[in-house]
Amino acid sequence: MPKAKITREEALAFHLEPAPGKFEITPSVPMTTQRDLSLAYSPGVAVPCEEIAAKPETAYDYTNKGNLVAVISNGTAVLGLGNLGALGSKPVMEGKAVLFKRFADVNSIDIELDTEDPDAFCNAVRLMGPTFGGINLEDIKAPECFIIEQRLKEEMDIPVFHDDQHGTAVICAAGLINALHLSGKKIEDCRIVLNGAGAAGIACLELVKSMGAQQDNCIMCDTKGVIYQGRTEGMNQWKSAHAANTDLRTLEEAMKGADVFLGVSAKGAVTQEMVMSMAEDPVIFAMANPDPEITPEEAHEVRADAIVATGRSDYPNQVNNVLGFPYLFRGALDVHARAINDEMKIACAEALAELAREDVPDEVALAYGKNLTFGRDYIIPTPFDPRLIHRIPPAVAKAGMDTGAARRPIVDMEAYELSLKSRLDPTASILRGINARARANQARMIFAEGDDPRVLRAAVMYQRNGLGKALVVGRDDDVRAKLQAAGMGDAARELEIVNAANTRYLETYKDFLYSRLQRKGHDEKDIHRLAARDRHVFAALMLAHGHGDGLITGATRKSAHVLERMNYVFDADAEHGAVGVTALLHKGRIVLIGDTLVQEWPDEEDLATIAERSADVARHLGLEPRVAFVSFSTFGYPVSERATKMLLAPKVLDRRGVSFEYEGEMTVDVALNAQAQKAYPFSRLTGPANILVVPARHSASISTKLMQEMAGATVIGPILAGVDKSIQICSSVSTANDILNMAILAACKVG
Repeated sequence: MPKAKITREEALAFHLEPAPGKFEITPSVPMTTQRDLSLAYSPGVAVPCEEIAAKPETAYDYTNKGNLVAVISNGTAVLGLGNLGALGSKPVMEGKAVLFKRFADVNSIDIELDTEDPDAFCNAVRLMGPTFGGINLEDIKAPECFIIEQRLKEEMDIPVFHDDQHGTAVICAAGLINALHLSGKKIEDCRIVLNGAGAAGIACLELVKSMGAQQDNCIMCDTKGVIYQGRTEGMNQWKSAHAANTDLRTLEEAMKGADVFLGVSAKGAVTQEMVMSMAEDPVIFAMANPDPEITPEEAHEVRADAIVATGRSDYPNQVNNVLGFPYLFRGALDVHARAINDEMKIACAEALAELAREDVPDEVALAYGKNLTFGRDYIIPTPFDPRLIHRIPPAVAKAGMDTGAARRPIVDMEAYELSLKSRLDPTASILRGINARARANQARMIFAEGDDPRVLRAAVMYQRNGLGKALVVGRDDDVRAKLQAAGMGDAARELEIVNAANTRYLETYKDFLYSRLQRKGHDEKDIHRLAARDRHVFAALMLAHGHGDGLITGATRKSAHVLERMNYVFDADAEHGAVGVTALLHKGRIVLIGDTLVQEWPDEEDLATIAERSADVARHLGLEPRVAFVSFSTFGYPVSERATKMLLAPKVLDRRGVSFEYEGEMTVDVALNAQAQKAYPFSRLTGPANILVVPARHSASISTKLMQEMAGATVIGPILAGVDKSIQICSSVSTANDILNMAILAACKVG
């Protein structure tokens, strides 16, 4: 599968739009009335202040302390970029904060401290202690990172965790547990060689020793060779703690007969000769980034029995920190932990290892385009495994309770696990699944409006993200000029630019179009103009003849005009059952609204068809359809002829014998509110509706745009459904990302 390619321009645009940075802060309580203000601030706020002053532990009850982590750095070791300073590290720290939220629903704030003095750094962090439930240190160079973390652990009563050290160590330990399980070896018997005596390397060796590896069996190496007892060159107290009593002096010597190699060093540090000299069933974790010490291909070329892991996502067995730190902090925060100790880290590693040995959910297999089963190429769970959130934190929390690190033990662990399952935004998994399906399908996507920079940017992103082949309709010189002006000149040789002048199928297209339109007032000259000069019609003809798998259009013209052009080539009208369905994503919910594109004033038969098409879209998105026919009345009151068709539409579905839930007519609040539905025990809906069928296109359009502008909902669509081919029509105000999302839907044939 093609690997994603990210350009400098795309990365900058991602961080610039729709607003600078990667997150914002929103209130969790209402702030709309004077009473709200009085409760949130003065005088109401005085009550929890007094309570916390008297009983400090209640800060976890009355403030966000218990779900708030600070990501703190001074920017002295930013990724692989070196010392960029505090401000230069801010995009990375913002990204880390977003990962906390995305993977474990932990609120996080990035803090960049402009100092390289460990004393000043520690004092600043220590003084912020009352604000946070935990501290995640990031991108601080060695040896200062050791000094800072140790001091803060001693001086603070909340978890302090340097992820560059311990995050890598935990995931490495999880993989090692399973690698040794497969090779039939015990950790206490293994000879382990570690190359790279920095923060991550030292943490890895410390953790595997905590898990049972023997001091005499562990050899640590750095750029000067083996760290042995009595060595003085390039030493410090942290290296000295792992100095071995050995006559070995080089990495090459140390690798002979070794069972395990752990690398957090540099590209090419390990040779094939070294791998050949290792023991039977060698375990090789080449975790250097961006390039490993030795690639899996190189290792397997000389040792087919090797189990290999790297830090890269394009190889099996990725040692990825995001599998650890979000869930470690989630479990630690939920027991109000004083620290994250070795037992909690080992519990995390063991839980990850156990998870990898279980059957993999379908959505994970779909995301990676193959079935994953426990074995030499799958010893570590994938970051998008939906079970991580409810499997790893309980293990961490229990270890915290067992070791006395917890202030407030969890009494009902089963209830805790259930609460974790509902923490994450379900729309994230839906969108991830759509992306995964698109990536697996590798659709040839036709972008009809190649003269628009937004469309071109979307086409480039589609192809560079490995989703498939982008076919851009436009004049060759014009497309190239616009790509150059948009800073994407190099993409011109990647995209396939198509038009009437360079296709050999134009006469075929014209014959097909003439056969459809000759009795609808179009002569041969009209047909030539449409097929050769109208990009929407030309793109539709390409799709109709199988010269593409999906079509994206509508970014430059009104949707009504574009839909008219589509109907020249396809039956994309109300008469043939076409509908438009818009998806609204807001605060972890997804609701579909139809019809927002095709049918102006549908009758009860049309409304039933809209419901069926919408249910198909819902299933494509991974939802179990629950349809509500909505109006201003609920089950016959107040009486109005305007609401009658909404009452009749469910009866049409009764007659058609459909296989999804539906009910109506009802008001929107009843449809979406489970509590309100209890007033109507006869209702056939088993929960809140996720599809709203509205009386007319104008009401659908008003409601979706109102949610978008007033509530900040994410709007996807309208999704054109009920057409033989996969066509999606964008809004004329779409951004490049909006257009890309519609292309992904088209690639998945949603509709």
